[in-house]
Parts: sequence; C-alpha cells; structure tokens
Amino acid sequence: MSDLFTGIAEKVKASQPSIVFPEGTDERILEAASRLQKEGILKPILIGQEKQLREKAGSINVSIEGIQIYDPETYEKMDELVAAFVERRKGKATEEDARKILKDANYFGTMLVYTGRAAGLVSGAAHSTADTVRPALQIIKTKEGIKKTSGAFIMVKDDQKYVFADCAINIAPDSNDLAEIAVSSAETARLFDITPMVAMLSFSTKGSAKSEETEKVIEATKIAKGKNPDLLIDGEFQFDAAFVPEVAKKKAPDSPLEGQANVFVFPGLESGNIGYKMVQRLGGFEAIGPILQGLNMPVNDLSRGCNVEDVYKLALITASQSL
Repeated sequence: MSDLFTGIAEKVKASQPSIVFPEGTDERILEAASRLQKEGILKPILIGQEKQLREKAGSINVSIEGIQIYDPETYEKMDELVAAFVERRKGKATEEDARKILKDANYFGTMLVYTGRAAGLVSGAAHSTADTVRPALQIIKTKEGIKKTSGAFIMVKDDQKYVFADCAINIAPDSNDLAEIAVSSAETARLFDITPMVAMLSFSTKGSAKSEETEKVIEATKIAKGKNPDLLIDGEFQFDAAFVPEVAKKKAPDSPLEGQANVFVFPGLESGNIGYKMVQRLGGFEAIGPILQGLNMPVNDLSRGCNVEDVYKLALITASQSL
C-alpha cells in the first residue's frame, strides 16, 4: 500500500468509524470488508440477509466473522428509521412510503449514516451512480452554501498527487456550480495533505479567447475567491499554463499559481471525465474516486468495474472524511 493510504489508514484506525456497505453480497465488497475488519482499521457494516451473506462469503473463502450485518427486512430499529425518514422528507413521504423505500439497501444504508449508526457509506459496485447519490441528496443533503454535490478524483503516481473535479456528477455546471466545485475540491485536497492551488480550466488562458464558455470560468473564479478569500485560486487557464511553470511565465506571468496548480476544476463533465481517464490510461496515474463532495456526511460511489483494492481504498477515504 502506498504511503498515502498507509497514512490515511493510521489516522482512521485511531477512531475506527463504522462504514456501511449496502452491496453485502458482492464478492469485492465482502473481500474488502473482511480485510478492513481483520486489520482493525474500521468497522464494516454489511447490508443483506445474514444467511445469504455468510454462504456467499464461505463460497469465496472469505471470513466475515465479527462484522455487523443488518437486514432491512428484520432490522429491530426500523420504526426509528421510518420515523426519521418521514420527518426528513418533510411531507414528501408517508410512513407507508418510508417502509417500502427503506427496504432498498442504499436508502437503508444512507439512513444508518444520517441517524449516526454509521459514519459513512460506500456503494456503487453493483448500482449506478444515481442509485447511490439520490438517497444521499434526499436524506443527508449538501452542506450549507453548497447547492450541488460533485465528484472528484485523486490522481496518484509515486509521490505526485492531484485533484480533478468535477469528473462524475454535473454535466454542464454554471459559474456558481464551478465555484462550489472549486471550494469543495480544495477541502478534498487538504484531506490528502495537499495544500490546494486551484486552477479553473478552459481552452483559453487569461483572455486569449473570448466566448460564453470562457466568461463562465472567469466569473466562477471571482465567485470562488469571494466565497473563500484565502484560497489560492486563479483562472481561466489552459492546462499547460496551469501546470508547466515555463508556459505559465509566458501565458500568465502575473498568476500566483506560477504553473504549479495541483487542483484542477474542469469547465464541464465531458472534459473532466475525458481528462481524468486520459491521465489514468496514458499517464499511468491511479484514479481514486469519485469522491462525492459537498455532502453533510460522507457517501461515496464506486465504479461498477471496481476491484477489491478500489473498495478498500474508497472505504478508507470515506472513513477519513468522517473524522
């Protein structure tokens, strides 16, 4: 395990928060949960029918002894969750609705987080991003001053660490959305001991081109500075002007970033998603995430193509967000 995750594991182990995994029968989830339990880093909670989970774990030679298992069909404190859900939805769900909705593993798991029975949630190995994010937005909701959640990736290679956002959620963010993404991404960077230097990306550097798209990024930069005056942020930038000091001297000589940005905010989901995958596949970086930003409590979404290591690492990140 890299030094990055060794450090996170040590920090998490001191508190051992509980992390809920709604997809309890998925082999990757079972293996990762077993490893986390065995190493004593955090306390996994698996969702599903206990007999089914134990049979599945046995079939792949994985021990889940000592791991808490909750079944929505038999959970003893379901009445409390139902009441809390009805109250949280403020007239949008009756008690009857709530009992049906909370049979869904993601909604059930999210309510465990909301009511303090778990510190965070990791899902998405077998569910879509929407299935993971929707309950979080309805129940946990975004932090004050944040209207939309966003998805960041930590790009890691040897001792290099960068934050890319939004690469997972918002298709066409406006200026206010981009400003929120920038501020949230800076917070994510600090979780990984990255002192944030935020670049707002575009196809233009400091007015080299003018269009609605570039003006959106310029306005977003102003809004973000207003929200967080101490944040080191600048834009609009082409990537090379944000990342290469020699290019920055020519294209943006007055920028405080000086071509040393480590947090990159993309102008839209197309560019963000393409960008992180190119760096991952062509540049040999590990892409960790997406890490959901801006929520009151940590909920994170796996890729359905994830492996056991991805589950393990995202659980560590989720746990660290809860501290």
